[in-house]
Amino acid sequence: MPRVKRGFKKKNRRVKVLKLAKGYWGARSSNYRTAKEAVEHALTYAYRDRRARKRDFRRLWIVRVKAAANLNGLTYSRFIQGLKKLKIELDRKVLAELAVNQPQAFGRIAAKVKDAVA
Repeated sequence: MPRVKRGFKKKNRRVKVLKLAKGYWGARSSNYRTAKEAVEHALTYAYRDRRARKRDFRRLWIVRVKAAANLNGLTYSRFIQGLKKLKIELDRKVLAELAVNQPQAFGRIAAKVKDAVA
């Protein structure tokens, strides 16, 4: 069988991994074997956490809306129920933004919801 030397393909693969490992501490940034392991872990965490970020933000928005609803004399579940009943299609991100930056506008929405739920 003929001898295979790999050549530029192998070098390119290694350069790609070492480029991704740039900035890592110690051998993780220069030693291919260690860098490959570190990069694989990093990419796994990045993939996982891109999804976790969406959950974290939704949780934060719910906490903010709940706090604002409580200030206006409503529970979170009653507030959301009232929004659905009134067919107000604001998502939690927008409601949280209103609750933090424009409490008067949120208060007006909450007043309408209170009337609808009562």
